[in-house]
Amino acid sequence: MTRSSPAPRNQLKAIAQRAMKERGLLPTFSREVMAETRAITGAALNTLPFARDLRSLLWASIDNDDSRDLDQLSVSMPATGGATTVLVAIADVDALVKKDSAVDGHAETNTTSVYTAAQLFPMLPERLSTDLTSLGPGVERLAVVVEMTIDTDGQLVSSDLYRGLVVNHAKLAYDAVAAWLDGVGPMPAPVEAEPGLVEQLRAQDQVAQAMRRGRQLHGSLNLETIEPRAVFEGDALTGLRSQSKNRATELIEEFMVAANGVTARYLQAKGFSSIRRVLRSPERWSRIVELAAALEVVLPAQPESKALEAFLLGRQRADPVRFPDLSLAVVKLLGRGEYALENASQVAEWHFGLAVKDYTHSTAPNRRFPDVITQRLLKAALAGKTAPYRDDELSILAQHCTAQEDNATKVERLVRKSAAAMLLGSRVGQHFDGIVTGASPKGTWARIIDPPVEGKVVQGFERLDVGDLVRVELLRVDVERGFIDFAASRRDT
Repeated sequence: MTRSSPAPRNQLKAIAQRAMKERGLLPTFSREVMAETRAITGAALNTLPFARDLRSLLWASIDNDDSRDLDQLSVSMPATGGATTVLVAIADVDALVKKDSAVDGHAETNTTSVYTAAQLFPMLPERLSTDLTSLGPGVERLAVVVEMTIDTDGQLVSSDLYRGLVVNHAKLAYDAVAAWLDGVGPMPAPVEAEPGLVEQLRAQDQVAQAMRRGRQLHGSLNLETIEPRAVFEGDALTGLRSQSKNRATELIEEFMVAANGVTARYLQAKGFSSIRRVLRSPERWSRIVELAAALEVVLPAQPESKALEAFLLGRQRADPVRFPDLSLAVVKLLGRGEYALENASQVAEWHFGLAVKDYTHSTAPNRRFPDVITQRLLKAALAGKTAPYRDDELSILAQHCTAQEDNATKVERLVRKSAAAMLLGSRVGQHFDGIVTGASPKGTWARIIDPPVEGKVVQGFERLDVGDLVRVELLRVDVERGFIDFAASRRDT
């Protein structure tokens, strides 16, 4: 009697769990963590007179369709001189997850939620992240509020921070909101059901687009990469669906970038050290210059974000279909962001990709541990207390969070490639168009266009570099190890 193979979803779950352990990530919560979580009943809202009552404001969340770990809400109101005041409410995770508790220990170990094709490994137990510390619809929640007044040019003119009591009046999804804002889809039902929300979202979209234009003038990079997600019907894997930026994701991105900047500057003004998010100047700038030159654009010899952004915007207008391929090449050449200590004597570098100097992570405390750290620092600063972390602790945590984020990314990529290997198993020997996404002594990688899958070029990789267009043949796949092997030949641009 032959043993049947596991269902695709179950096989991918097993691969993900194994990869988590191999990378030093905890795939499950300990008994101590779960016992501690069960004992948490929720914050006593009526004992916090210092929190502003903001429940009547028309707060709404915009996130992925299936997201339940909601970290932030937003609302806006007119200000003088045509300006707009935007409020961003961030879930007060620290109110329930105490420093040095068992739950905190698990979060500090993993430092991030890990989103794989078949299974989510949340940083916090779901009783917290999708319930008690989530800004879900219709429930009263404590939040840290960032208030920002933005002028008509998208520039920040004033800001404030405080604690608040909020209620989410509408849980919205990126794709539906974007389609409606672009006039190609119906009004989302929650928007139609909540009086005043139509005007609210249009006002937020308008100010976010102005903020986006303002950042682009300062050199913020307009990058559009394709992020494929596995599509299941029951436990059967049926395909990969590409995700890309849209108007709603841009709205949230602008508000979060601004809120993170306000938070970083507030901590600095209060004399608090912090963990900053930085993206240093790209080491492989010369290759970016070569890619631009091949498209008859001259970039300066030294890294300059404004010049790179002008090049990217020009290419997006000239060739929108292939722009994601160019974006992917640039992303790979820019390198990865990292966390770094910022204090009076050790100034962190700026974020090259966002074109901002003062930047931290603070807006996703249900999903990222650096945001929990920042929240604790911020609440201490607001209350006039001493910092809950020493500089040496922050430095060690910054390095640890960077390393664990890298490990989480590798787990996610492995499972994504294992899913892709499942889908491509019957297509060995077929040819595909692709683009080189990595080239180093460790190997050369390419992503094919349809389906959007990355694999290793094991034949014909000589003289290939990031950004080169290639024609590849699928040689073999290995689902368990996430291997997809190609043979390549260059193709004309």
